Amino acid sequence: MSTDLQEYLKKIGFDKYLKKLNKKLKNKKIIIYGAGSLFQYINENYDLSALDITGICDIKYSKEQEGQKFLGYNIISKENILNYNPDVVLIATLKYLGIIEDFESNVFYKTKTLIYPLAKVSLWQLIKEIWSK
Repeated sequence: MSTDLQEYLKKIGFDKYLKKLNKKLKNKKIIIYGAGSLFQYINENYDLSALDITGICDIKYSKEQEGQKFLGYNIISKENILNYNPDVVLIATLKYLGIIEDFESNVFYKTKTLIYPLAKVSLWQLIKEIWSK
């Protein structure tokens, strides 16, 4: 799996995108959404220290797990994510379109929180993803 993720991140130009994110999100309070293999691989193989990551959220985390750590980051439950008032939520999943749509329409619709993918694919890849549904 790590070889697949390595190839995927190389294919989408993740190094350049991460540099842009670092500049764009300087001094922004960030929550990562998605604690799966993509984020784990990125966390192990890339320097995320320029990002002010408040914590990591995932649908699998409950309120009882808040305050615990995952990969050194504070766990945040999805039902309490608004309480953290993030400036940005970075979606750390391969198929992020549905999550971004849900967050923009249902979770953060009354806030100024920005929602971006952590690993952004090209427009062409997005078109392929949409047509494959």
